[in-house]
Amino acid sequence: VQLQASGGGLVQSGGSLRLSCVLSGLTLNSNGVGWFRQASGKEREFVTAITWRTGNTRYADSVKGRFTISRDHAENTVYLQMNTLKPEDTALYYCASRQGNTWLPSDPNSWPYWGQGTQVTVSS
Repeated sequence: VQLQASGGGLVQSGGSLRLSCVLSGLTLNSNGVGWFRQASGKEREFVTAITWRTGNTRYADSVKGRFTISRDHAENTVYLQMNTLKPEDTALYYCASRQGNTWLPSDPNSWPYWGQGTQVTVSS
């Protein structure tokens, strides 16, 4: 099982970034994929998630209307489009996966598979 996250960087407040998570070694049709983030000195928190087969999504209130999660079946990739970025979005962003096509939990402990993080820094 491998999750490879990329796309982070430095952006000004109000700007946009798109993160990618390439997945392998998983039966994706049976899985959900999520994005979490961890700011310095804080706990890891849920950002958004999607069920691979049906495309159902869930978002944290803090990113609703600004972030969009999507998946590309052909590329085995999940994307996180982040618009109108704020300094408080600065964090290490992780993608994660779990078995199940219905429940998308916000508890990081419910997600067994993780990629490495990609840093997002938003300057004011």
